Amino acid sequence: MRFILLISFCLLIGACSKPGYFRSLSDSETVEIKKTKQQFKQDDSCRVLIITNYGNLVVKLFNETPLHRDNFVAKVKSGFYDSLLFHRVINNFMIQGGDPTSKKATESDRLGGGSAPGERIAAEFRTEQGIYHKRGALAAARDNNPEKASSNCQFYIVQRPAWRATQLDSTIVQRKLTLNDAQKQLYTTQGGTPHLDGGYTVFGELLSGYDVLDKIASTKTNPSDRPIEDVRMKMFVITEPKK
Repeated sequence: MRFILLISFCLLIGACSKPGYFRSLSDSETVEIKKTKQQFKQDDSCRVLIITNYGNLVVKLFNETPLHRDNFVAKVKSGFYDSLLFHRVINNFMIQGGDPTSKKATESDRLGGGSAPGERIAAEFRTEQGIYHKRGALAAARDNNPEKASSNCQFYIVQRPAWRATQLDSTIVQRKLTLNDAQKQLYTTQGGTPHLDGGYTVFGELLSGYDVLDKIASTKTNPSDRPIEDVRMKMFVITEPKK
């Protein structure tokens, strides 16, 4: 799968401090930010609003993965992701974005291998804490490096719906997976991609916008899995950890 062979990008580490934006907001964006803030009560987590031309997504970032959380928040605040594409979409699997070359890409450009200065992010696997690739998981893409370190730009959101028990059992055998009871329960009730557990860092989860996730995932794509109609994003930090 090509999305595991990605180039790493620039490292922008930043703590989840007070919200700050380095670009102007439109009236509609201001309304969406205010509405989303009212929708979610403050707790000890970061939340990010992702506005797309298919609708809005809201993701929660895990405090258990601080390197990935802080990197993502810093990029969101800087406007790094604004106007980038969800450039690789596979229905019943995931949607992927964050390639900086996608901002000005032509229809014929092959995306997914863009790069920018910086280092990868060290892997933060937290399967022992029950953080798995369930449906709605926000995770970091990576290239094929032995440390399984993450790209610090590209990410994906898992869209795979619930497995039938027989399907999952067959996949466990075929892929030689070892799943505990909690994982089996999760994947047969909520869905997800069990073969990615322990291979890619999950650093957040989708809180709202599952209908939007499915719309994006089911859009028509070219042979490279790029949507025929561009799916662009713009992101804003909504809530942050209490200090």
